[in-house]
Amino acid sequence: MARPLSEDKRNAILVAATESIAVLGTGASTAKIAKDAGVAEGSLFTYFPSKDELLNQLYLDIKSDLRAAITTGYPAKASLKERCEHLWSRSLDWAAANPAKRKTMRQLGISNRITEQSKKTGSEAFRDITAMLEEGFTTGALRQQPTGFIGGIMESLSEMTLDFIARDPKNASTYKKSGFDAFWGAISAS
Repeated sequence: MARPLSEDKRNAILVAATESIAVLGTGASTAKIAKDAGVAEGSLFTYFPSKDELLNQLYLDIKSDLRAAITTGYPAKASLKERCEHLWSRSLDWAAANPAKRKTMRQLGISNRITEQSKKTGSEAFRDITAMLEEGFTTGALRQQPTGFIGGIMESLSEMTLDFIARDPKNASTYKKSGFDAFWGAISAS
Protein backbone atom coordinates (compact mmCIF):
# COMPACT_ATOMS: atom_id res chain seq x y z
CA MET A 1 0.00 0.00 0.00
CA ALA A 2 1.32 3.45 -0.96
CA ARG A 3 2.30 5.78 1.84
CA PRO A 4 0.07 8.87 2.07
CA LEU A 5 1.62 12.06 0.78
CA SER A 6 2.83 14.56 3.35
CA GLU A 7 1.27 18.01 3.22
CA ASP A 8 4.43 19.35 4.90
CA LYS A 9 6.64 18.01 2.09
CA ARG A 10 4.29 19.35 -0.57
CA ASN A 11 4.37 22.78 1.06
CA ALA A 12 8.17 22.65 1.43
CA ILE A 13 8.43 21.98 -2.32
CA LEU A 14 6.13 24.91 -3.11
CA VAL A 15 8.13 27.23 -0.80
CA ALA A 16 11.42 26.11 -2.37
CA ALA A 17 9.98 26.55 -5.87
CA THR A 18 8.79 30.05 -4.97
CA GLU A 19 12.23 31.06 -3.73
CA SER A 20 14.05 29.49 -6.70
CA ILE A 21 11.75 30.95 -9.34
CA ALA A 22 11.90 34.40 -7.74
CA VAL A 23 15.67 34.36 -8.24
CA LEU A 24 16.21 32.16 -11.30
CA GLY A 25 12.90 32.36 -13.17
CA THR A 26 10.96 29.39 -14.45
CA GLY A 27 14.21 27.83 -15.63
CA ALA A 28 15.05 26.92 -12.03
CA SER A 29 15.88 23.22 -11.98
CA THR A 30 13.76 20.66 -10.21
CA ALA A 31 16.99 19.31 -8.67
CA LYS A 32 17.61 22.68 -6.97
CA ILE A 33 14.00 22.98 -5.87
CA ALA A 34 14.04 19.47 -4.41
CA LYS A 35 17.37 20.08 -2.65
CA ASP A 36 16.12 23.37 -1.16
CA ALA A 37 12.92 21.61 -0.04
CA GLY A 38 14.94 18.87 1.65
CA VAL A 39 13.50 16.08 -0.50
CA ALA A 40 14.90 13.81 -3.20
CA GLU A 41 14.20 14.93 -6.76
CA GLY A 42 12.19 11.72 -7.25
CA SER A 43 10.02 12.70 -4.29
CA LEU A 44 9.28 16.04 -5.94
CA PHE A 45 7.82 14.12 -8.88
CA THR A 46 5.71 12.05 -6.50
CA TYR A 47 3.94 15.27 -5.52
CA PHE A 48 4.08 16.97 -8.92
CA PRO A 49 4.29 14.55 -11.88
CA SER A 50 6.08 17.13 -14.06
CA LYS A 51 7.75 20.49 -13.74
CA ASP A 52 4.83 22.05 -15.62
CA GLU A 53 2.43 20.57 -13.05
CA LEU A 54 4.57 22.06 -10.26
CA LEU A 55 4.56 25.49 -11.92
CA ASN A 56 0.81 25.42 -12.50
CA GLN A 57 0.09 24.31 -8.93
CA LEU A 58 2.43 27.00 -7.62
CA TYR A 59 0.66 29.61 -9.75
CA LEU A 60 -2.71 28.60 -8.32
CA ASP A 61 -1.33 28.40 -4.78
CA ILE A 62 0.05 31.95 -4.94
CA LYS A 63 -3.15 33.26 -6.53
CA SER A 64 -5.13 31.66 -3.71
CA ASP A 65 -2.85 33.19 -1.09
CA LEU A 66 -3.22 36.65 -2.65
CA ARG A 67 -6.99 36.28 -2.87
CA ALA A 68 -7.20 35.32 0.80
CA ALA A 69 -5.12 38.35 1.74
CA ILE A 70 -7.13 40.89 -0.23
CA THR A 71 -10.57 39.57 0.68
CA THR A 72 -9.93 39.46 4.42
CA GLY A 73 -12.07 42.19 5.95
CA TYR A 74 -13.48 43.15 2.54
CA PRO A 75 -16.05 45.92 3.10
CA ALA A 76 -18.79 44.56 0.82
CA LYS A 77 -21.28 47.30 1.75
CA ALA A 78 -18.84 50.22 1.36
CA SER A 79 -18.67 52.58 -1.60
CA LEU A 80 -16.92 51.46 -4.75
CA LYS A 81 -13.97 53.74 -4.01
CA GLU A 82 -13.63 52.36 -0.48
CA ARG A 83 -13.75 48.78 -1.77
CA CYS A 84 -11.11 49.57 -4.39
CA GLU A 85 -8.93 51.20 -1.75
CA HIS A 86 -9.28 48.13 0.46
CA LEU A 87 -8.12 45.89 -2.41
CA TRP A 88 -5.27 48.28 -3.20
CA SER A 89 -4.10 48.44 0.38
CA ARG A 90 -4.37 44.71 1.06
CA SER A 91 -2.61 43.78 -2.19
CA LEU A 92 0.26 46.15 -1.37
CA ASP A 93 0.50 44.72 2.14
CA TRP A 94 0.60 41.19 0.69
CA ALA A 95 3.23 42.11 -1.91
CA ALA A 96 5.44 43.86 0.66
CA ALA A 97 5.20 40.87 3.03
CA ASN A 98 5.78 38.29 0.26
CA PRO A 99 8.45 39.60 -2.13
CA ALA A 100 9.41 36.13 -3.41
CA LYS A 101 5.77 35.25 -4.13
CA ARG A 102 5.34 38.60 -5.89
CA LYS A 103 8.39 38.02 -8.11
CA THR A 104 7.40 34.42 -8.77
CA MET A 105 3.85 35.41 -9.73
CA ARG A 106 5.26 37.91 -12.22
CA GLN A 107 7.46 35.16 -13.72
CA LEU A 108 4.62 32.66 -13.85
CA GLY A 109 2.17 35.22 -15.20
CA ILE A 110 4.20 35.59 -18.40
CA SER A 111 5.30 31.96 -18.69
CA ASN A 112 3.95 29.86 -21.53
CA ARG A 113 4.16 26.89 -19.14
CA ILE A 114 1.06 28.06 -17.28
CA THR A 115 -1.94 26.46 -18.94
CA GLU A 116 -5.02 28.31 -20.09
CA GLN A 117 -6.99 26.23 -17.58
CA SER A 118 -4.76 27.40 -14.72
CA LYS A 119 -5.08 31.00 -15.88
CA LYS A 120 -8.86 30.60 -16.05
CA THR A 121 -9.00 28.98 -12.60
CA GLY A 122 -6.74 31.71 -11.20
CA SER A 123 -8.95 34.42 -12.67
CA GLU A 124 -12.14 32.80 -11.38
CA ALA A 125 -10.80 33.20 -7.86
CA PHE A 126 -11.08 36.95 -8.42
CA ARG A 127 -14.56 37.00 -9.96
CA ASP A 128 -15.86 39.14 -7.07
CA ILE A 129 -13.39 41.83 -8.05
CA THR A 130 -14.44 41.56 -11.69
CA ALA A 131 -18.08 41.90 -10.58
CA MET A 132 -17.15 44.99 -8.56
CA LEU A 133 -15.53 46.53 -11.65
CA GLU A 134 -18.56 45.64 -13.77
CA GLU A 135 -20.73 47.40 -11.19
CA GLY A 136 -18.53 50.46 -11.58
CA PHE A 137 -18.92 50.37 -15.37
CA THR A 138 -22.67 49.92 -15.15
CA THR A 139 -23.18 52.77 -12.68
CA GLY A 140 -20.80 55.05 -14.59
CA ALA A 141 -18.43 55.36 -11.62
CA LEU A 142 -15.58 53.83 -13.62
CA ARG A 143 -14.33 54.62 -17.11
CA GLN A 144 -15.22 52.00 -19.68
CA GLN A 145 -11.97 50.12 -20.25
CA PRO A 146 -10.95 46.47 -20.36
CA THR A 147 -10.64 44.92 -16.89
CA GLY A 148 -7.24 43.57 -17.91
CA PHE A 149 -6.10 47.12 -18.58
CA ILE A 150 -7.27 48.17 -15.12
CA GLY A 151 -5.28 45.24 -13.72
CA GLY A 152 -2.24 46.47 -15.66
CA ILE A 153 -2.63 49.98 -14.28
CA MET A 154 -2.90 48.58 -10.77
CA GLU A 155 0.14 46.34 -11.24
CA SER A 156 2.30 49.14 -12.63
CA LEU A 157 1.33 51.63 -9.94
CA SER A 158 1.72 48.96 -7.25
CA GLU A 159 5.26 48.18 -8.39
CA MET A 160 6.16 51.86 -8.37
CA THR A 161 4.57 52.34 -4.94
CA LEU A 162 6.38 49.31 -3.53
CA ASP A 163 9.68 50.65 -4.89
CA PHE A 164 9.13 53.97 -3.12
CA ILE A 165 8.14 52.19 0.11
CA ALA A 166 11.28 50.03 -0.06
CA ARG A 167 13.49 53.12 -0.42
CA ASP A 168 11.69 55.16 2.22
CA PRO A 169 9.76 52.87 4.61
CA LYS A 170 9.01 55.59 7.15
CA ASN A 171 6.72 57.24 4.57
CA ALA A 172 5.00 54.02 3.50
CA SER A 173 1.49 55.22 4.34
CA THR A 174 2.00 58.41 2.30
CA TYR A 175 3.17 56.42 -0.73
CA LYS A 176 0.36 53.91 -0.32
CA LYS A 177 -2.24 56.71 -0.27
CA SER A 178 -0.61 58.58 -3.16
CA GLY A 179 -0.47 55.38 -5.20
CA PHE A 180 -4.15 54.72 -4.59
CA ASP A 181 -5.06 58.30 -5.51
CA ALA A 182 -3.20 57.87 -8.81
CA PHE A 183 -4.92 54.50 -9.39
CA TRP A 184 -8.37 55.85 -8.61
CA GLY A 185 -7.71 58.86 -10.85
CA ALA A 186 -6.83 56.51 -13.70
CA ILE A 187 -9.94 54.33 -13.44
CA SER A 188 -12.73 56.55 -12.07
CA ALA A 189 -15.06 58.40 -14.40
CA SER A 190 -15.17 61.56 -12.30
